[in-house]
Amino acid sequence: MQIRPARPDDSDAIWAIIGPVIRAGETYALDRDMSREDALAYWLGPDRDSFVAEADGVILGTYYLRANQLGGGRHVCNCGYMTAPEAAGKGVARRMHQHSLEHALAKGFRAMQFNFVVSSNERAVRLWQSLGFGIVGRLPKAFLHPAEGYVDALVMFRTLRDDPPPP
Repeated sequence: MQIRPARPDDSDAIWAIIGPVIRAGETYALDRDMSREDALAYWLGPDRDSFVAEADGVILGTYYLRANQLGGGRHVCNCGYMTAPEAAGKGVARRMHQHSLEHALAKGFRAMQFNFVVSSNERAVRLWQSLGFGIVGRLPKAFLHPAEGYVDALVMFRTLRDDPPPP
């Protein structure tokens, strides 16, 4: 499997992954009725670096990386990851995360933060914890899950390097 930057001609494959996830409304705080155009503009926006995970010419997952904040918070990045249903449990998300760590370090980020991990997405919570993320905040009943009702959202964080900030 290779991870490479997303290209304009990847839009259909990316939509095939992100569209059903957005429509399901179970793991991302995005409008379930978001249009294809708006979803792709969000995922591939100019404020982020977007990538795809590809094997044998088939796109199995996608992620983006961006600065979580501006100014004094610009050294912390944020990512979003989505995997094709047929690739679930095959290490695609883990591989994309490894790539995102390398990319974040190359861009000079010192930490990574996930702002809104839906607590009922237990598979993702376990994965992020296994990759060194701690739960640093809990937002009670912050997400309306379509089947489970109001559930907590988690803020998860990990450092990427411990060197001192520049003077």
